[in-house]
Amino acid sequence: MDNTDQKLIAALRRDSRAPLSSLAVELGLSRTTVRSRIERLIERGEILGFTLRLKSDIAHAPVRGMMMLAIEGRGAEKIMHRLLGIAAVQAVHSTNGKWDLIAEIGTDTLEELDKVLFDIRRIDGVMRSETNLLLSTREGKG
Repeated sequence: MDNTDQKLIAALRRDSRAPLSSLAVELGLSRTTVRSRIERLIERGEILGFTLRLKSDIAHAPVRGMMMLAIEGRGAEKIMHRLLGIAAVQAVHSTNGKWDLIAEIGTDTLEELDKVLFDIRRIDGVMRSETNLLLSTREGKG
């Protein structure tokens, strides 16, 4: 994936419904080139799909946080599977640096979030964690 593909993906993240002509102007490419690049990214499995986010998605779980986890040994895959079995865990990301995994968590109340965090900390192999609450979300418009 080259720099142009990365710019195209960033533009699609901002607005996956952007017309090809708008993307072409933004990226300085032809509509045909934009279309073929999107098709190639889909074929190679770089783009797995397009999603729709609603205001109610965030309202459903208004208390949101990112929990960074340090995992003992090579148990990250097993722990990732366990995390994805917890209803409040919306996504799990592998990462580099100080933390091995990052879990996106959403609940209706702080008390529920506290219970989820406590339960995750009790999973065998979780050595350390740090959680940051998401206070607000702003999204780019293009």
